[in-house]
Amino acid sequence: MRMIGSGVIGLREQLGNGLFTRVAGPDGPRNRARIHHTPGPRWFAPDRPVRRVHGDASMFIGGLSALLLQSLHPLAMAAVAAHSGYRGDPWGRLQRTSTFLAVTTYGTAEHAAEACAQVRAVHERVRGVTPQGEAYHAADPHLLGWVHAAEVDSFLRAHQRYGAEPLTPSGCDAYVADTARTAAELGVVDPPTDRAELARLLASYRPELRASPQAREAARFLLLDPPVPLAARLPYGVLAANAVSLLPSWAARELRLPKIPVVDEWCVRPLGTVMTSAVRWALAPSRAAIAAAAPPQGG
Repeated sequence: MRMIGSGVIGLREQLGNGLFTRVAGPDGPRNRARIHHTPGPRWFAPDRPVRRVHGDASMFIGGLSALLLQSLHPLAMAAVAAHSGYRGDPWGRLQRTSTFLAVTTYGTAEHAAEACAQVRAVHERVRGVTPQGEAYHAADPHLLGWVHAAEVDSFLRAHQRYGAEPLTPSGCDAYVADTARTAAELGVVDPPTDRAELARLLASYRPELRASPQAREAARFLLLDPPVPLAARLPYGVLAANAVSLLPSWAARELRLPKIPVVDEWCVRPLGTVMTSAVRWALAPSRAAIAAAAPPQGG
């Protein structure tokens, strides 16, 4: 029994370390120490909903779904296609995004502000013209508002469906309010502070949204040709199917992605619950170590 127990622990560590390295990159351990162990005030206190949502395994599904939803704004998708390098360096993009989320959610206020300033500087340089001749600028507050709204909605949907501890209705509103702090630092004007405002903002963008050829190409890349090892294709496929299931029906139709209610309810969602539980299990030791070693924090 002792040998079996040690084998399970070893497997858990191996899976957790491998997953963390993929998501956080080679500098992950150093960044994690800086984020969690640097003393100083934080934007968000330990009991804030944003910490619960962004620290849960449901983010793996929410993040994929957010990318699919965000792609439906042609100007935002054109900027991503031309400047992000998502096909040439998809893991690097994921690692930069995950580090930004970790810094702004858990890091010191100083480090969070620095991270936002760096992103603003990048956005300021990203300009261009779509294949249809429309100009875009990544620092445009209107585009930033769409990217933020789609992200927050996707993260919250995923957490409420797959999270270990779904939020109460007031907790959901508080999560939206928490995310507004970071959004404002990035240049979003009047970001939503509760679910009703978020729903109105999303609805206001609907006339502008459509699946451009670039959006459908990105969806094919994310769902059918992901840059993951062969052994990871099956679990990734489960996460991807649940990311599609999480999309609003109109968004799935725009991207020509199948959503069959019976299959979703009886197959896709249960598998998504199992997979997020497995990811949560694999990452639990590292999260426990962070919690034990982190200094006292305040908002």
